[in-house]
Amino acid sequence: MDEWIIWIILAVVLGVAEIFTVTAALGLLGAAALLTAATAAIGLPVPLQLLVFALSSAAGLIVIRPVAMRHLRQPQLQRFGVEALLGRQAYVVSEVTGREGRVRIGGEEWSARAYDETLVIPTGATVDVIEIEGATALVYPRE
Repeated sequence: MDEWIIWIILAVVLGVAEIFTVTAALGLLGAAALLTAATAAIGLPVPLQLLVFALSSAAGLIVIRPVAMRHLRQPQLQRFGVEALLGRQAYVVSEVTGREGRVRIGGEEWSARAYDETLVIPTGATVDVIEIEGATALVYPRE
């Protein structure tokens, strides 16, 4: 079997594997295998093919992958809905226990429970919103 066919098969296998992993590494290795298949198709000897594969793989993984990963992992700029409340400061409107209570988050009043069910948080205390369960804020006192 010609070497270029083996390189094409390797490129396809790596490309398919990249779809399932989304790491940008296997896709770059697949591109290097395609480049190597081209060198095999023009008749370069196997040692040069391996050199082309090694150099193009290294270049892809060292230069291109970090740039691609930076673009894939952009932080979410704004949180919306319930997520926007997590970590916010709230004020206790009526005593908060492990079972009930009321807090003011921003300008809205929410039902609340203590995140640590053994705590009793007095009216007027400042708390942090740890979690939201349905329409109830789970809060923990600020230190």
